[in-house]
Amino acid sequence: MKLQDLTQSDLDILKSIENIVDGIAAMYGQHTEVVLHSLDAKHPSVVKIANGHVTGREVGAPITNLALLKLKTGQDISNSYLTKCANGKTLRSITTVIRNSKNQPIGLLCINSDMDAPLQSVLRTMMPEQLLGSELTSSPEVFARNIDEALHSTIDSVNHEVRANPAISPSQKSREIVNQLHELGIFELKDSAQVAATRLGISVHSIYRYLREIKANQA
Repeated sequence: MKLQDLTQSDLDILKSIENIVDGIAAMYGQHTEVVLHSLDAKHPSVVKIANGHVTGREVGAPITNLALLKLKTGQDISNSYLTKCANGKTLRSITTVIRNSKNQPIGLLCINSDMDAPLQSVLRTMMPEQLLGSELTSSPEVFARNIDEALHSTIDSVNHEVRANPAISPSQKSREIVNQLHELGIFELKDSAQVAATRLGISVHSIYRYLREIKANQA
């Protein structure tokens, strides 16, 4: 495939993907290299790289022949494949084609994981920093499969958090739960007040009263 000169719009698209490079690298840790290649005919090279120590490359490094071969296969997302880089490391890689609004390829996003890295080190780098050396606790984030599950899970999570907080007096706990659910936008959902009342064990009239007080204080 013959490379073409990229337009300013194309370059802007690649620029907007740079944060994605950093995000993927932060997610998978120091043993995973994430590379953004430009397919500009004038400068087909690495324009953004995170964890470049995996292959020893920096911004400006030339695009690899294998990356170009993956582009020719016609797959916008390649199957994973194994390679060996110059420093001898075995890498598990995947290449994704980036296209512009005209469906022309303008860049490649490549992810390269060091398969020779010690497993313990890999797992450690994937742990959130605040949990290293501490006990793993459950996260309040819920990956719901539908809106009802999301509603129920959010209500239960807030209810548990407030009920377990000794700084909130027992007489104020229901009010605080409703306040937090209101801030999360839960009561914008249909029938949410009735659902909350059932799961919290309070009357729906109490929930409406708390909501009126909240809105009055915000006025």
